[in-house]
Amino acid sequence: MLEVRGVTKRFGGLTAVSSVDLAVAEGEIVSLIGPNGAGKTTLFAMIAGFLKLNEGDIFLNGNSIAGMKPHQICKFGMVRTFQITQPFAGLTTLQNIMVGAYAHTNDRMQAQQKAEQVADIIGMTSLLGLGADSLTVAGRKRLELARALATNPKLLLLDEVMAGLNPTEIDEIVAVIKGIRDTGVTIFLIEHVMKAVMNLSDRSYVLNDGKLIATGTPAEIAANPVVIEAYLGHGAASEMAGE
Repeated sequence: MLEVRGVTKRFGGLTAVSSVDLAVAEGEIVSLIGPNGAGKTTLFAMIAGFLKLNEGDIFLNGNSIAGMKPHQICKFGMVRTFQITQPFAGLTTLQNIMVGAYAHTNDRMQAQQKAEQVADIIGMTSLLGLGADSLTVAGRKRLELARALATNPKLLLLDEVMAGLNPTEIDEIVAVIKGIRDTGVTIFLIEHVMKAVMNLSDRSYVLNDGKLIATGTPAEIAANPVVIEAYLGHGAASEMAGE
């Protein structure tokens, strides 16, 4: 479904992402992990059309989307969420979700029906009448998910949707994400919560200093010495093996 080939992004003399190749197949939940500053969000921003590539190409269902604007990529069936949620504070939760639905319809009733369907999937039906600015952090995270899902995506990019949540809220969001996948939406996510990564992911990619250093199942990634050292520092893998 998604194929990233040799993607590179430079900011002046800094190479934030270097010759990255990855793929996400239809129906998968794939995670992108790595230390802070590894280039994960920069890579997401290029895939979703918010940043231009310096090199490489990106394909969605066989069509090159490199250079397209985010709203054009949305029409092709891919949309992203943001780690820092920014709901329309003057609108209700329902109206916020309807904003996403308007990507594919100009009819108010159709947009409302879509928003209500999405709210049911996300578990927000009881919150639809509330102002978006009154939602908790967990509620805003769900709203960010709902607004993206209302665009009717085939592929959903999630950027740290669990950041700032407590363990109970994380478990709830994990269940929601699995439910979204069960509706037929493929998911590619950035996440730092390793419990969630292990629980959710079919496969994981690990990025460090802008380069892919490993790929595999979550169990394979967790046991990879290169990954351990990227997170914990030089020599950590051998120390852990010795223990």
